Amino acid sequence: MRWLWIDQIIELEPRKRLVAIKNVSLAEEYLHDHFPPGDGREALPVVPASLLIEGMAQTAGILVGSASNFSHKVILAKIVTARFDHEVFPGQTVRYEARLERLDSAGASTTGTVSYRPSGSGASAGSWLELGSVSLLFSHVGKSLSGLAVPEHNFVFGEHLNVLLQTAGLEDLKLKK
Repeated sequence: MRWLWIDQIIELEPRKRLVAIKNVSLAEEYLHDHFPPGDGREALPVVPASLLIEGMAQTAGILVGSASNFSHKVILAKIVTARFDHEVFPGQTVRYEARLERLDSAGASTTGTVSYRPSGSGASAGSWLELGSVSLLFSHVGKSLSGLAVPEHNFVFGEHLNVLLQTAGLEDLKLKK
């Protein structure tokens, strides 16, 4: 299964930072298994940390790819650090802010902050609470060492990325085929 783990790009400073959000809904299937009721306890739907990392990787990957107008394929090479101090539940919104630390012909390094907006009537529209941080390394790829093209099906981003860019008003950026 391939999917975008962000719903909207809300800010882009080219070659510097990108901010994206994800609205967490109880309608998302993975929440029904994480964690289901059992042993006398009620269900506790929580967003797994691995999906929070995926959201940051996609946000940072878009930032890295956009620096070259998506002329290079970008792959996640390493999760340097990932720290989360709270859990995310349905009804909350997650905010990913990725910052470009280094960019060269081999790849890029990024750092990022993950925040969330609590659900409920007491949450102010502008109040984001820090959830954690993620540092990532990316590689640029084209052809493999054997000279063979890297298969397209190995990449998360496809036509859905172009729709995401368009809805953010970034029509001038477009994923290259």
